[in-house]
Amino acid sequence: MSAFDDAFTALIGNEGGYSNNPADPGGETMWGITQRVAQAHGYTGAMQDLPLETAKAIAKAQYWDVYSCDNFDHRIAFQVFDAAYNGGHPALWLQNAVGVPMDGIIGPVTIAAVNAADPLQVILRFNSYRLSYFTALSTWPTFGRGWANRIAHNLLLGAQ
Repeated sequence: MSAFDDAFTALIGNEGGYSNNPADPGGETMWGITQRVAQAHGYTGAMQDLPLETAKAIAKAQYWDVYSCDNFDHRIAFQVFDAAYNGGHPALWLQNAVGVPMDGIIGPVTIAAVNAADPLQVILRFNSYRLSYFTALSTWPTFGRGWANRIAHNLLLGAQ
């Protein structure tokens, strides 16, 4: 299996199947893929019928490749991938975690800094910024417990 395949398997453990929670600004989702993202990738069917393999292809293109995850230690790659999938500002959090200018673009400077850093320190800092972001959202009272549990689970995965 590839680092992406392993990361996707772990991610789906966080995401689950179909959801249409009226409090979720992402709206209708399947496998964590929103209807807007699925349609942008050419999917035209009902969201509850979105095949897992289609979700996986979208995840690779939209959340793994865009964030250059193949360039990182698999533990860091998973954290960035999961954060991109879940929402927020993973490029900025990663850049802040390694002390490079925060321009939101994961390019050669960011990749080099990440690869020169201690992966566990990067993961801890990254998730600290992620958690701070979540606690400031208006939807924290509704979804905060799930987000906190997700990050706790991800920290345990990062320690392996």
